[in-house]
Amino acid sequence: MSGRRVRAVPAGVFILGDHFDDGNDFDGETPVRAVSLLEFDIDETPVTNAQFAEFVDASGHVTEAERFGTSAVFHSVVAAADRDVLGRSPSAPWWIEVRGADWRHPAGPGSDLEGLSGHPVVHISWHDATAYSAWAGRTLPSEDQWEAAARGGLIGARYPWGDELLAGSVWPCNIWQGAFPDVNTAEDGWVATSPVRTYQPNGYGLYDMAGNVWEWTRDQYAPRLRRAPRALPLLDDRRATRGGSYLCHDSYCNRYRVSARTGNTPDSSAANCGFRTVSKAPDS
Repeated sequence: MSGRRVRAVPAGVFILGDHFDDGNDFDGETPVRAVSLLEFDIDETPVTNAQFAEFVDASGHVTEAERFGTSAVFHSVVAAADRDVLGRSPSAPWWIEVRGADWRHPAGPGSDLEGLSGHPVVHISWHDATAYSAWAGRTLPSEDQWEAAARGGLIGARYPWGDELLAGSVWPCNIWQGAFPDVNTAEDGWVATSPVRTYQPNGYGLYDMAGNVWEWTRDQYAPRLRRAPRALPLLDDRRATRGGSYLCHDSYCNRYRVSARTGNTPDSSAANCGFRTVSKAPDS
């Protein structure tokens, strides 16, 4: 596949989870735990529009957003006629359901991919990401693989680069600056996705392990309460996503930390969710 670069994550024991008690109880970032993993390789960046287009051209795949005819777009970047704006999410009114929003039209039918070939593909469901991975002879990462890779060899750090979000004058990742959800000062230069490799890589040479787009994993999302005597049941077969996105901000969502996690149903798509792949285990 053109443009794919991968990086190796060595075999070893990785200390995963929230070391700072930063997360919400219901997100299940704790307890901190030791996990043994075999060596694997992982895409250096999220899958880009150009890479996904190659898959679609070769396979004829039609994404779920295209089949359903709608997907979710952040309110300030919608590019659609009034007739194509179908409503707001009751729980997160900054999300607009837009007819004609899909990976080729990330802001709605009035947008396209001009200038975005090197940006992460979005409006991708878990089923779409799984289909791409199978075509590529790869798989989606487990949550443990994703977090081990995101840490880049650091033990217990809050972010892929250390414990401080902003140690200097240069933003280390693509997240929201300003007052969420209405004022985006775009100090990092981006109001939506940024090209992969815009920011510095982590210790394993991986880009965008914090911010830019949420990334699907292959695992089911089982939220846990830290002080509960047992895990909560699975909810609606949700699948776990990692890494946060360009919309994350401390006032609402600080889930661009390496231990942070959330989930969504496997047919869901939005303008801030993509994926990357890993190598399959030898016996899979």
